Parts: sequence; C-alpha cells; structure tokens
Amino acid sequence: MGDIDWQHLLLRFDGRINRAKFWSGVGALIVAYIVIFGLFAIDSSALRALLGVAYLAMIWPSLAISIKRWHDRDKSGWWVLIGLVPVIGGIWALVETGFLAGTSGPNQYGPDPLGRGVADQPAM
Repeated sequence: MGDIDWQHLLLRFDGRINRAKFWSGVGALIVAYIVIFGLFAIDSSALRALLGVAYLAMIWPSLAISIKRWHDRDKSGWWVLIGLVPVIGGIWALVETGFLAGTSGPNQYGPDPLGRGVADQPAM
C-alpha cells in the first residue's frame, strides 16, 4: 500500500485513492468517532461543546475520502449524495466505493493510484 499522505487523504478533494487507502481512512475516522463519542460521557458542558465542534469537523475528511474514491470509479464527487437516498443509497455507496475496483489507467480525475497504465489493459 505504501506510505499514506494523510493530509491529502483527509483534507483535499482532488485526485483518486484506491480501496486500501479508502479503508485506511475509514478506519481512522471510525477510531476518531469512537473517541469523540466516548468522551461525550464526561459530564462537562464545555467539553461537550468542543466535542460537538470536533464531530462536525469530521464531516470534511469523511467527504474528502469518499469523493476521491468516487473519482477513482470515474464518477463525479457529487455521487456522495447517493448516500442520502434511504436504505439503497448507503448500500450503493458502500459497494461502489468500498468493494469495486477503480478504473484502470488515468481518468479525468488523475492518474491511476495503483500505477496501472493504459498499456496494462488487456486488448479487446
């Protein structure tokens, strides 16, 4: 998988990421959410307000990871909105971003994160 540029992974919306980086980012976000929710048990209104802000700030990296994964599938980042469709939207997004391979070779969003070129594709 190589080294992960966490700043690019979590903060920027450009480019593409493969499934391994996607799942690494999702895992990091899950850990962060668990820590935030665990700290909500502390009875301090100031801390709860700060944690509420931290929770809202987690939206940005969640979107950044998802959008780059949609880009790898050669789809617009606006596809993240499919998750708003009840039941089927979340399942669709999970399958597309979490389990299906990205497009081989470069696409309109950047080079292949796995380094596969057009020459690597089988002839038809």
